[in-house]
Amino acid sequence: MSLAAKILELRLRNNQSLQEVADAIKVSKTHIWELEKGRSKNPSVDLLTKLANHFSVTVANLVGEDLEDTGADEQLMRMFRQAGNLDDRDRAQIDDMIQSMRKRRKDRDAPD
Repeated sequence: MSLAAKILELRLRNNQSLQEVADAIKVSKTHIWELEKGRSKNPSVDLLTKLANHFSVTVANLVGEDLEDTGADEQLMRMFRQAGNLDDRDRAQIDDMIQSMRKRRKDRDAPD
């Protein structure tokens, strides 16, 4: 689950408005909205920590890297476990492929 989807899910699960979350972590309502829409791409560690604390989750859970999360994607968990058995060179090659795919998607999805 993306960070945007996770923030939205947590906010709705807690029956909170954008303004309530924004006030609690001392940012603008617009900034929370941008995070939920995926328009704010690189939130600071400080902001992630504030959001995680506000929603009583770990930062790892918030950013989708908590392997203990019962909602985690099973296929991704399997791939992660398999990557753990690879040497550093193979892991670096996989990371390069992922970064290339992410860049291609970003370029493809960018407005003309």
